[in-house]
Amino acid sequence: MIWRIITGAVLAVVLAFTGALGLIFTQNPKEMSGQSAADFSLWANDSGEDAAPLQPLRMADGYDLMVRTYGGADNVPLLVILHGAGWHGLGLDKLANGLSGHADVIVPDLRGHGTSPGERGTLSYIGEFEDDLARMIYMLKKPDQKIIMAGHGAGGGLVMRFAGGPFGGLLDGAVLLAPSLGPKAVTVRQTSDGWNHVLSRRILGLRFLNSFGITALNHLPVVQINMPKDVLDGPIGDTATTSYSYNLNASYGPHRDYLADVAALPPFIVIAGTADPLSVADQYAPTMGAVTDKGRYDLLLGASHLGVVDDPRTLGIIKGFLDEF
Repeated sequence: MIWRIITGAVLAVVLAFTGALGLIFTQNPKEMSGQSAADFSLWANDSGEDAAPLQPLRMADGYDLMVRTYGGADNVPLLVILHGAGWHGLGLDKLANGLSGHADVIVPDLRGHGTSPGERGTLSYIGEFEDDLARMIYMLKKPDQKIIMAGHGAGGGLVMRFAGGPFGGLLDGAVLLAPSLGPKAVTVRQTSDGWNHVLSRRILGLRFLNSFGITALNHLPVVQINMPKDVLDGPIGDTATTSYSYNLNASYGPHRDYLADVAALPPFIVIAGTADPLSVADQYAPTMGAVTDKGRYDLLLGASHLGVVDDPRTLGIIKGFLDEF
């Protein structure tokens, strides 16, 4: 009897692992159309020649994280701004310049992105973004300086993840620009076809393996970003990142219990556009407000997902928020 139970249990485990591998290897990346719901053409022809220069910061493993810095006045907070999916910190240069009198602004090219990605589109382990950001903050903050973290799109989701993780106590405030709350959140516009291709079966298989501590296949791509052809053919198209591994994708947004991350946020503002093809702007307040009263919500009439970054209304709202610290 005991042997039958043991044999049955072993067989069940073998079948489960076989099924997981089947999910992983029977779904593969596909050819993308080059027609995206997100209008990256706003940044397609920006070569970055007039932007703040990139500077290296040495991370714990020897990787040089590339950052842009924008000096602030005396007695201002440190503001870290995180870019969204597919691109890098150059898209935030105008906003960062506009805020430089109100904060010491740092804009990193997150690991796996930009001109010096390390290995593009992947991380060594889940949570590496948070470790990099914490190290960067410790390296650059002044004594007793307030820390504000801002993020756009997936970068906003990463701000929430940071707040809900082991380094969340570092943050005194947060700025979220059309933040990604996760694929199941009601803030995600379900009609945003063409923005990306998610290999959902592969994610399920890898999630199963990870639940047993098996991470050897976490380098495999699980999300493709449909970057427009005019961007890829542009002057810096080679700096776009069009594919994310399981490690990177799992690190670039809130934890699966995203409302727990929302509840962990310090005082924050959310800024979103009513013409955003990826997010349902008017759902941020009821969704996030259900678990925290620390947020303020601003809807920008007519602003798109990328357009919200350089909208002058965004600049004014963030300046006012920073002046409270």
